[in-house]
Amino acid sequence: MKYSFTVYGKPVGKGRPRYTMNHRPYTPKETVEYEKQITRCFQQQCSRAFFPEGTAIDMRITAYYPIPSSYSKKKKQAMRDRLIRPLTKPDADNIYKIVADALNKVAYHDDSQIAD
Repeated sequence: MKYSFTVYGKPVGKGRPRYTMNHRPYTPKETVEYEKQITRCFQQQCSRAFFPEGTAIDMRITAYYPIPSSYSKKKKQAMRDRLIRPLTKPDADNIYKIVADALNKVAYHDDSQIAD
C-alpha cells in the first residue's frame, strides 16, 4: 500500500511541552492545531487508510518553505533550483515528529511502526 497526501501552508515543527504555574505540562496551541490539520488532510485525501499493527512503514516527508521576498533574484532562483536549501526552523526532526505523532492511531497503531 502506498499513500500520499498534502498539508498546505508553511511547515510547523513539534513544539516543546509548556508548563502551567502548577507545573503541569501541556502542548502548545500551534502544535495541537497543526496536528489536527495533518490528521484532517490524511483522512480526507487517503480515505481513512490504516496500516495494521505489525506493518513496517516507510514514511517520506517533503517540506516546502517560502522563499523570503528580501532575497535577490539570483538567490531566489538558486533556491527554486534546490542549489540552496533552507536552513531555518522548523528543522527536519521536528517536522517528522509532528507528522508521526499526528498520525498515531489515525494511520497506524503506533509510530514505532515507522521503519524508514
